[in-house]
Amino acid sequence: MTAHPQTKGDGLITYSVDGDVALIGLNRPDKRNALSDRFVIALGAAVARATAEARAAVLHGHGTHFCAGLDLAEHSEKPLFEAVKGSRLWHRTFETIEMGEIPFVCAITGAAVGGGFELAASSHIRVAEETAFFALPEGTRGIFVGGGGSVRISRLIGSARMGDMMLTGRSVSATDMERWGGVSYVVPAGTALERATEIAHRMAQNAEFTNYAILNALPRIADMSADSGLFTEAMVASLATMTPEAKQRLKDFLEKRSPKVQAPDAH
Repeated sequence: MTAHPQTKGDGLITYSVDGDVALIGLNRPDKRNALSDRFVIALGAAVARATAEARAAVLHGHGTHFCAGLDLAEHSEKPLFEAVKGSRLWHRTFETIEMGEIPFVCAITGAAVGGGFELAASSHIRVAEETAFFALPEGTRGIFVGGGGSVRISRLIGSARMGDMMLTGRSVSATDMERWGGVSYVVPAGTALERATEIAHRMAQNAEFTNYAILNALPRIADMSADSGLFTEAMVASLATMTPEAKQRLKDFLEKRSPKVQAPDAH
């Protein structure tokens, strides 16, 4: 059962728990959930709480849109060094999602623009409604991505496609973004949060060490040489099989107490 949502950071964030899954909502719908530094700090606190008390989490936006990105009114007034520090704040916060201890699913409705797309890219699985759209209008605004998009988004869709979006300011549909690799699932309108929560519950059933290894080892291995990556893989694989939970799960499978993997149409 989902607990009644609590608000954090002057109401900018809602937080509730559904079993082993934390639900974190961006709650500034009148501004299309545009992100300010204060908003990001509140988000970071919610992520820390989810990490401490849940086994998976869902990010979603209240209102029509997931997140319209950077609050330009705040950003335009920042001195140079304050802008640098603000960007680094976003980096640290989003890294606690991407390289943390529990998996995050992002439920995307409406706009995932600029910093909103950067936030979504820090999650591990992105579920977008068929009416959602993505954009990186920084080029037309005379600015540059500052929430980690140059690393995370470019890894998802490639630097050429990311450059196209920034240079032209064009919007990309959820279907095209799935084809590009920026979205994991496209679902009917009105169902993203439900589907994201289902996926989070499924991931929450995994062994904690395995989830941690997937979140933290895979991206690091991707940055290594093939030889170093294979060596690291061998070490992580060996460590994973040594946990009591892994031993029990393997025993359950061998003794036919857990189901076999089925073809997609067999579920």
